[in-house]
This record gives sequence, structure tokens and C-alpha cells, in this order.
Amino acid sequence: MTRDVTEEIFDAVTGEADGETGLKNKAEEVEPGSFLRHVVSLSGSKIADGLVDPKLVLSWLLTHLGAGAFWTGLLVPIRESGALLPQLLITPVITDAPIRKWFWAGGAIVQGMMAGCIALAGLTLEGPVAGAVIVGLLAVLALARSVCSASYKDILGKTVGKARRGTATGFAGSAAAIGVMLFAGILLLGIGDRYAVVIGAISLAACLWTGAAAVFATMKEVPSEESSGTGGAAQFGLLRARPQLTRFIIVRGLLVGTALAPPYLVMLQPDSAFGQLGALVLASAVAALLSSYVWGRLSDRSSRRVLQLSGLAGGAALALVVVLDLVGVTTITGVIPVMLFGLMIAYQGVRQGRSTHLVDMAGPEDRASYTALSNTIVGIVLIVAGAGFAALASLSVPLVIGLFAAMCFGAAAMATGLEEVQHG
Repeated sequence: MTRDVTEEIFDAVTGEADGETGLKNKAEEVEPGSFLRHVVSLSGSKIADGLVDPKLVLSWLLTHLGAGAFWTGLLVPIRESGALLPQLLITPVITDAPIRKWFWAGGAIVQGMMAGCIALAGLTLEGPVAGAVIVGLLAVLALARSVCSASYKDILGKTVGKARRGTATGFAGSAAAIGVMLFAGILLLGIGDRYAVVIGAISLAACLWTGAAAVFATMKEVPSEESSGTGGAAQFGLLRARPQLTRFIIVRGLLVGTALAPPYLVMLQPDSAFGQLGALVLASAVAALLSSYVWGRLSDRSSRRVLQLSGLAGGAALALVVVLDLVGVTTITGVIPVMLFGLMIAYQGVRQGRSTHLVDMAGPEDRASYTALSNTIVGIVLIVAGAGFAALASLSVPLVIGLFAAMCFGAAAMATGLEEVQHG
């Protein structure tokens, strides 16, 4: 691809290539190519994430293999905590390196390797042994993902201009949704043996992660002149020194309900067959396709406003679910997927808003530390909230969903106090 074509695509997607970028001169010169590399790499990674979804795909695989409830129940906690909690330890190593793209590329390669091993385990093992091996492989995959997460926002800030970062991640999210929709369609239509389809999807994810790593490795990243983060536990001091960071983390913590709620929506409906899960996957993918790019573009104008709107939208969607359940409507086929669609629209806004806000809020010297501290605290919130709400669900699932709605509304209120970082 010639540079002229690259610039044309860049201008067509972003709308314009002018304005303050916050980039060094050398990075600004190659921004169009860097932008497209982000889109391609992140699209591949996001499709792979959807094909190796612990909540749906791996849960079905372990159930099919007879692994038992114990190992199946560990999938989501291992995946979520493993991807977030280690970042305080990882970040100092990343920030000591002048070139950081290798951390993301290396993490993507390891994720691909682990996905390939999971597919192999699914073909050759069964019972609790299969469960233990696949959960162990998922743990390594999650750790590799934490390396990608800890390094990505800093690399994005170094290679893509301030007014175009949300567009890059939003465009990738929409593109990836198409791939996940195709997978969901195969599940819904019952094309081929389901076991073979799942193994094939996991194998494809391994290839996608490997390809994403190869593309990302070609990124023309300008070396950092100095370390851009505070080390280890000392990063917690940022909470006292940076009140805007503290408020942002509180907002993000309150919005975890948009991520935790989907399984509880499924619990409201007795029909949990694989075909219904396919409908849920499709609803989530369509929501991502329709909203990711839009949320990304809006985030480049005001990520604070996006966090407000997505909090209100998530709260409204979850509150409506509670009302519909009270009147007995949620048992009607198709209602829960429609409600999930609305919730996932809000969730995509949360993802785009929080990512863009953090990158634009932090300066180059703080970006990696902000990312690690935020992710670690939210990882703790996810574990504690996940366990607490799971216990509360034994008493009342609608109550849990109602609490998630209240958290979303609270996040929207807290987000009013965030600064307009795009105009600073």
C-alpha cells in the first residue's frame, strides 16, 4: 500500500488529518500508517476475543467435554482478574523500555499460542482434566492480555493524534463486530457440528492474534526519551495527587455493571439453550457494529459526555429489564436479546469513553501509570463485585440488575465532574 493511498484512507475514516495532534514530529509524519496499523491489529485482536469468549464459547466447550461446574465457573474470574490485576507489576518494566510496541506484539503472540493450545486440548482431552488444562491455559492468555492492555494506551498516545484515538479504537470495534456476527450466525443457523465449529473458531482466534502481532510489530514508534510511569505500589499515591484520576476510576468502577450484567439477563430466561446464546452473541455483535465507531467519534469530541450518556443509557436499559421482569414479559422469546442489545450499546460507549478519556487525560509521562492503576483497581472491583452480586443473585436476580442500574446512574452523575480533556 502506497503512502498516498494510506493517507486517503486515513482522511476518509477520520474526516480530517489537521489540527493539534500532541505527537512528536516524526510520529506525526507517519500517523496515517500508524492509525491503520492500530485499526487492523485491534480488529484482529477483538475478533479473537469474541471467538474465545469465556462466558459463552469456552463455557460451552467445557460443558461439552464434561469438565464439571467447578472448572467452568472459574473461566470468567480467571479471565477478568488475570487481564487486569498484574498491571501494577508489569507497567514499570514497560515504561523503562524506549520502544513499547514489542510488549503488545509479544502479548498477542502468546494469546495466539494459548488459543491454539486450548483448541488442541479441546480435541484431545475430556472431563476434569480438560477443565484444569483449559483454565490453566486461559490464565496464561489473560496474563498476556494484561501486557497488551498495560502497553496499548501508551502506544496509542505516542502514535495517533489526540483527536483521532477514539476513532481508531471505535472503527476497530465496529470492524471486529462483523466477524463476531458471522460466528453468531453460524451458531444460530446450526451450520455444521457445533463442537467442530467451536474448535474451528478457537483455532481461527489463534491465527488472528498471531496476524495482529505481525502487523503491530511494523508500527513506526518514536522512542520514548524517559520513563513514563511511577513504579509499583507507589502508583497508588496518584489517587491523592490527581483528583481527576480518582474521579475517573470511581466512574469506571461504577460502570462495571454494564460488563457484569449480561449473565444475569440470561438467568431471567429459563431457556438457556445454545441457540439462545447464539442470539445473545448476535445481539452483542450488532450493538458493537452499530455503535463502536459512533461512540469513538463522539469520544474524540468529549469523552466526558460519552461516559455520562453511556451511564444513563446503561442505567435505563437495566431499569427497563427489571420493569419488564416484574410484569412477566422477559419470558417471551427474543425479549432478553433485545434488552441485551440496548445494554451493549451502552457498554460500547463505556469502553470507548473510558479508553479515550484516560489517554487524553494523561500526559506522556503518566499514561502507562494511569492505565495500570486504573485497570488494577477495576480488576479488584470486578472480583469483589462479581462475588458479592453472585451471592445476592441467589436471593433475587432482578435486585442485582436493579443495583447495576443504580450504579450506572451514579456513574453518570459522577462523570459530570470530569474535565473536558479533549479541549485542554
